[in-house]
Amino acid sequence: MIDVLVVDDDFRVAEINAKYVGKVPGFRVAARAHNASQALAAVERAPIDLVLVDHYLPDQTGLQLVHHMRERGHGTDVIMITAAGDVATVQAAMRLGALHYLVKPFTFAALRTRLDSYAALRRTVDRVGGRGVAGQEQVDRIFGALRTAPASSSPGLPSGHSEPTTDLICEVLHGADHPLSAHEVAARTGLSRSTAQRYLRHLEQAGRLHLSLKYGDTGRPEHRYAWVAP
Repeated sequence: MIDVLVVDDDFRVAEINAKYVGKVPGFRVAARAHNASQALAAVERAPIDLVLVDHYLPDQTGLQLVHHMRERGHGTDVIMITAAGDVATVQAAMRLGALHYLVKPFTFAALRTRLDSYAALRRTVDRVGGRGVAGQEQVDRIFGALRTAPASSSPGLPSGHSEPTTDLICEVLHGADHPLSAHEVAARTGLSRSTAQRYLRHLEQAGRLHLSLKYGDTGRPEHRYAWVAP
């Protein structure tokens, strides 16, 4: 599991963001903080993988918090979630190593896309790290894992489909020990059933999944999908 610290001075917003994080498979909220002092204490108290931090905090700015984390040797990953949309703040966040910058207000889908790409980054680093030395191709994979370009620009994916969501569904099916229905895939990924069906249909047509029919006593047969080994 990826442990997340949610930092926002607004208690209601922090709770909403925490609920969003809890809906994404593989992520859990380890702590909440409502100012920079609480956040720094949380990072020093227990291992935190990722900090979702607002810029406007009562005692310091989010960027000052990240700077102090770095000064104290904490390499914890950071995603900025803030209403601060000025270019100077965005550039400063980049220089401090923020992996993403999400401007409020945002949707659950927007946050999920960033979290999915962060999870993909960790998986890519783990795979490449096992080799000890990274060549240019491996380095490109690491940097490319964080891209959240629109699905229409992704080769091989139809309009409205995203690579992180496709990877998530493939990961669930690859790890399943039996064929899954769209309802089961939706439950395991946190997607809606209609979204799961749309992606499953595309993956089956692309030859990445095997479709079988399960007949019951009455009604229409249930479509079930299994991973096809390459």
